[in-house]
Amino acid sequence: MTKNLTKLWAGGMRRLLAIQNRAIRDDLKGAVLEAPQPQALWRAAQAAAEQAAKPSTPGARSSSGTPARESRVGPRAAAWAAGEWRRAEHIAPAGANRAERTLAYGLYLPRGRPTAGMPLVVMLHGCQQSMNSFAEGTRMNLLADRHGFAVVYPEQSERAHPHRCWHWYDAREAAGGGEAAAVVSLVDTLVEEQGFDRSRVYLAGLSAGAGLAMLLAVRAPGRFAAVALHSGPAFGEARSAVSALDVMRRGVHHDPVALVDSQLGAHEHPGMPAIVVQGDADAVVAPMNAEQLAVQMLRLNGLADARGVRQGVVSHEAFKDGYREQDYELGGASVVRLCRVADLDHAWSGGDDAVPFHSSTGPDASALIWDFFESQRREVIDETYDELTQDAG
Repeated sequence: MTKNLTKLWAGGMRRLLAIQNRAIRDDLKGAVLEAPQPQALWRAAQAAAEQAAKPSTPGARSSSGTPARESRVGPRAAAWAAGEWRRAEHIAPAGANRAERTLAYGLYLPRGRPTAGMPLVVMLHGCQQSMNSFAEGTRMNLLADRHGFAVVYPEQSERAHPHRCWHWYDAREAAGGGEAAAVVSLVDTLVEEQGFDRSRVYLAGLSAGAGLAMLLAVRAPGRFAAVALHSGPAFGEARSAVSALDVMRRGVHHDPVALVDSQLGAHEHPGMPAIVVQGDADAVVAPMNAEQLAVQMLRLNGLADARGVRQGVVSHEAFKDGYREQDYELGGASVVRLCRVADLDHAWSGGDDAVPFHSSTGPDASALIWDFFESQRREVIDETYDELTQDAG
């Protein structure tokens, strides 16, 4: 499924770009570069990928007569496990430069455990996904039952983007900045209402969700103890849908460290432990993005200067079953971990491949992520740094 998904996506992108180039040669460059064109490009590519990945009812047959695909990791209903699933809407209040925003979400709570002092994992889905499909595909709720943490799945509105993509490349309050602020507001409310452990709130995202997670890691580090970026774009260069697609295809053109530094300005970042997961066969978000993200996270954590990894940082490389793991440690603790998965395309590694944008190829990314998160703490909860709590802008 995932190989077909990538081929369709890449083929659709090539055809659309060829059409765009012909239009430019016909002196229609101005019209092509208007805002509707990148939206059309994005929609067509997403539609092709979604059609290739769309699951069917078990035991049914597709319109071509071929048997419908079934999950290789068990029934999809198992994603809900034995806990409690709550769907609700959060109203993020307006600020001086920010309109009120409604954010739908799903909250999973393991059964029979008090929420007071419980860790919380925030899961940001990718394009063409919902809270339900992300929970089903990643099966993070099964780990929540096993290890005793809660999971919240914020959901992008189709009104904000027709394909539920987060605007990770646009930090304005009307777009990605407002979406990130709404996530922060939701986290604060849940911690207050449920009594979750404020020092153990973790953040994970896939694709566009990883892009928004990176924006949050840079702008609101006081809220999160660690971040996981799966198949995500490098940070700091994209400013529009067109430039976002370019970063996804090629990575950033400028120095990744300089891009981070330019975003921080005079701020001293408190650090954010990170795990980066990337498929080596990803034709949607090029693997170069993962390498650049790892460098950027090393910089945010003070483990690298403009010339490279600083002294005192221990680097370990290990080749495991189907993936390569690069670990950067300081004082015996892992701070940045990069996992490159062989043969994985643009999909959640080791997930339920009956769900779009998840693949049975590779290690269980949910387990890798929780294994990294489990030892991380935000020992000093300092929200004064977080720009998202400040209305000045």
